[in-house]
Amino acid sequence: MSPRRALGIVAIVEATSFLALLVATYVKHQDGGELGVQILGPIHGLLFLGYVALVLVVRPQARWNVATTVVVLVSAVVPFGGYGLELWLRRTEPAQA
Repeated sequence: MSPRRALGIVAIVEATSFLALLVATYVKHQDGGELGVQILGPIHGLLFLGYVALVLVVRPQARWNVATTVVVLVSAVVPFGGYGLELWLRRTEPAQA
């Protein structure tokens, strides 16, 4: 699997964990149930770090400029951003020989 494809997969998983963490945070503030945040927080954190690492690996291969790299990194902190990034990666994937 190429690093670019791995980034797309991690983007989807990271975005999903982010949304789940937002829901868990809402639940925590409604009735004090902290278990969801305690479980999802570290999982999301590791996925986020993996996402950033993959962006740094893919950047030189994809020849992204600084602006593109910043947009790709910011998409990790915007709800649903990872889904949009994965779609963009599929649409801009170089043709395979």
